[in-house]
Amino acid sequence: MILRPDQDQLDRDIDASIANGNRNVLAVLPTGGGKSVIMSHRVLRKHLMGTVQVVGAHRVELVGQMSMHIAGRGIPHRIIAPKNIVSQVVAEHRANFNGRSFVNPDSICAVAAVQTCNARADELREWGKQVERWKLDEAHHALKLNQWGSWTNLFPNAFGEGYTASPSRADGMGLGSHHDGVFDDMVLGPNMRQLIDIGALCDYQIVCPTSDLEMDEGDVAPGGDWSPKRLREAAKRSHIVGDVVQEYIKWAYGKRTIVFATDVETAGKIANEFNELGITAVALDGTSDPTYRREMIRRFRLGMITVLVNVDLFDEGFDVPAVECVIMARPTASLAKYLQMFGRALRVMVGKLFGLIIDMVSNWKRHGLPDKPHAWTLDRRGKRGKSDPDPEMIDLIVCRGTREKPGCSRPYERVLFACPFCGMVPPLPEPASRTLKQVDGDLTLLDIERLAAMRQATVLESPASMAERAGQAAGGAAHHGALNRQMEKHQAQQRLKDAFALYAGFQRFKGRSDRETHKRIYLTLGMTMLDALSGERSRADYEALAVKVEGWCVL
Repeated sequence: MILRPDQDQLDRDIDASIANGNRNVLAVLPTGGGKSVIMSHRVLRKHLMGTVQVVGAHRVELVGQMSMHIAGRGIPHRIIAPKNIVSQVVAEHRANFNGRSFVNPDSICAVAAVQTCNARADELREWGKQVERWKLDEAHHALKLNQWGSWTNLFPNAFGEGYTASPSRADGMGLGSHHDGVFDDMVLGPNMRQLIDIGALCDYQIVCPTSDLEMDEGDVAPGGDWSPKRLREAAKRSHIVGDVVQEYIKWAYGKRTIVFATDVETAGKIANEFNELGITAVALDGTSDPTYRREMIRRFRLGMITVLVNVDLFDEGFDVPAVECVIMARPTASLAKYLQMFGRALRVMVGKLFGLIIDMVSNWKRHGLPDKPHAWTLDRRGKRGKSDPDPEMIDLIVCRGTREKPGCSRPYERVLFACPFCGMVPPLPEPASRTLKQVDGDLTLLDIERLAAMRQATVLESPASMAERAGQAAGGAAHHGALNRQMEKHQAQQRLKDAFALYAGFQRFKGRSDRETHKRIYLTLGMTMLDALSGERSRADYEALAVKVEGWCVL
C-alpha cells in the first residue's frame, strides 16, 4: 500500500520531530484521513528493522481494526486483549486473508487493549521494558494521570507516537507533557477541507431540521459535555424519536445511516420505530455483547442492516466507507466528538457523491461547519472568551422559509441574501418597520430617511468652528487646544474611512459585492460602517476600529 503524498509528508514529519529530540509525538489528521494506514505503514517499517513495538487502542472494535490493518501489511503480531476478543480477531483474519491468521503470540509486534495491559501490568512489566516504540490510536485521551497515561508508562524505554483527529479535549486539559498530557510535540497533516479538495474525503451536505430536544448550554458537566443523565432527560422531554425517523425518510431514505442517540433507552426506541416502518435498524451501545456488535457491524457493511443507532460508540474509529448519512440526535458541547461524528459520513466510496449530515440538535450552531480551520495546540484551553472579530468567520443561519413555502433546512453564511442551495430569500418585515438587526446590517434595506440621518451623523464639526466656539467661551488657549483635538479627530475618522475603503476593495477582488461587505462589517463589529463613523465617537474609538479593519485587509 502506497501512501498519498500528504500521508507521506506526515510520516516524514513524525520522523523529523523524533529526530529533533521529542520522545513522544502527537500526529493530527482528520477522521477518514488515513491514520490507521500511516500507523500500519510505520509499524511495517520498524518491524523490518527488528524493532519491538506495540500499538494500543481502548475499544475492542479499535483493537480488531488495527489488527486487520497490520495483518494487511503481512505483519505477524500478538494481541493483548481478552481471550474472546483474540478469538474473534483470529476468525476475522481467516475470513479476510484466505484462511490465514497473522496472530502470533511470539511476535515482536503487538496490538494491545489499553485496559487489558493495565490490568496485567505486573506480568507485562518486563516485556514493557523491551518495547522500543509505542503507538496509540485516539490519543487525545492520553493524560498523565489516566488509564492511557498509565499504559504509556508501561514502556519506559520507548519512543511514543499518538494519533488523533482532534487534539482538543472537552475538559480543556492540554495534551502536552508540559501540561496534563504525555506529548512533547505535535505534527499536523492536512485539514478536512484540504482532504476533501484532493479527493481523500468526500464532500458533505448538511440539513438542520427543527427539533424540540433542547439543552441548557450552562449545564455542561466538568468534563466539558452534558452528562448522560441530562441528555437522557432532554430526550424524554422531546419528540426526538419520531423526528429522527421522519427526517430520515424525508432526506435520506434508503441510505446506510448511523444515528447518534443520547441514551440506551432512546436508541432502542429509535431503532424500533425504524423497524416498524420496514427500515432495518439495530441499536448498539457499550454494554452490547462484543460478538453481537461485530456481527451487526458486519451486516451493516454488507447492506443487510440500513440504520445503526448507537450511544457514544461509533464516534471513534468506526471505519466503514459505506456510511452515507449521519443523523445527530445527540447534542454535544465537545468539538472533538462533533468532528468525529461528522467524519463518519465523509469516507470515500465508489458512487458516493457526498456524505449527508442531518443535524437534529443544532450541533452546527455550537461548533460551526466542520471544515473551518482550527488552531490546534498542546496547551490547556482557557475559559472561552471573546476573541478578536474575524469577518471571514461569519455565523450561519438555516434556510427555514415560511409555513406556506418552507426552506431547504440547510445552513449558510449569514452574509448571503438568499439560500445558495434553494434560492429562498428570508422573509423580512415591511420597510418602515425594519431594524438593522432584522436585516443584519444590510443598509440597502433601510428606508431613505433613516439612511440619510445615519450619514448625517457621521459629519464632524470643522476644526475652525470648534476652535471658534471654544475661544469665545474660554479664551485663546482653549481655542488652540480645541483646534488641535478636532483636527486629530478628523484625521482619525479619515483613517477609519480609508480602512473601510481598503477592505471594500479587497472584498471586490474576492468577488463580493459592496452590499455583502456592509453585512460582513455589521456581523463582525456589531455595528454598520456608518455607525462606526458616527461623530459621537472619540478619536481613540476611531483609531481602535481602524486597527481592527486594517487587520482584515488580507487576500
